[in-house]
Amino acid sequence: MSEENQYVPPAVWKWNQDAVNKFSNINRPVSGAIEEKTLAVGVHPLQLYSLGTPNGVKVTIMLEELLALGKTQAEYDAHLINIGDGSQFGSDFVAINPNSKIPALLDRSATPPIRIFESGAMLIYLAEKFDAFYPKKPAQRAECLSWLMWQMGSAPYLGGGFGHFYAYAPEKLEYPIDRFAMEVKRQLDVLDKNLSNNKFLCGDEYTIADIATYPWYGACVLHNIYSAAEFLDVESYTHVIRWAKEIEARPAVQRGCRVNRPWGPEETRVVERHSASDFDV
Repeated sequence: MSEENQYVPPAVWKWNQDAVNKFSNINRPVSGAIEEKTLAVGVHPLQLYSLGTPNGVKVTIMLEELLALGKTQAEYDAHLINIGDGSQFGSDFVAINPNSKIPALLDRSATPPIRIFESGAMLIYLAEKFDAFYPKKPAQRAECLSWLMWQMGSAPYLGGGFGHFYAYAPEKLEYPIDRFAMEVKRQLDVLDKNLSNNKFLCGDEYTIADIATYPWYGACVLHNIYSAAEFLDVESYTHVIRWAKEIEARPAVQRGCRVNRPWGPEETRVVERHSASDFDV
């Protein structure tokens, strides 16, 4: 970048509301609802408001895995929240998730209903509620929680950092791409080394840590997210690939990845899910 085009930050940052970019209609420096908007409510105790992004898919995979175990009380309605049109800023949604991000979950089996926001919190809540995919022994549970928190803290570098500057920024700049590519590759190396000695992240047991991590890092090594597979040399992370393929082969994972998905081939979409029969359409 030439010196005459170099950005000099002002003393006090101000929001340029006239800026036009891929996310200009959904990013803002303030929180809260921007319109009164009622959310649909289905028949099941668990009401999920989401979109089939990696963070949304974590929860639908978990719910489908619980149902596959025979946990019938995990039946749920999954309502589409189109973040591209700002649905996450409606009043009812913000009442569940004041952070205005998908997913948002409401458990209506309690009085008053319990709200849960942040995908990692939902996985812990559901694991505790249904006693599944969550180790019972203290050492193993600590390992599971450690990997879950690792994922929650690491994925923003993959998505909001690397993905944004490599795929979405108005111009490709070497410094941020190099910075975040280095961090994503370090994270993949962390996973690869751990999985070289473990079937799943915490050992032989499939847990919420795997459910949380697969939609981001599995997609990174198997599905060329951000069209960056070659750039990141994902083929070199052989243990991550083995782990991701094993998880992706699970029928519940395949179902969960279809929920709240309004894009892609028709047979991969279940835009809203209200019963198991929705997968047959």
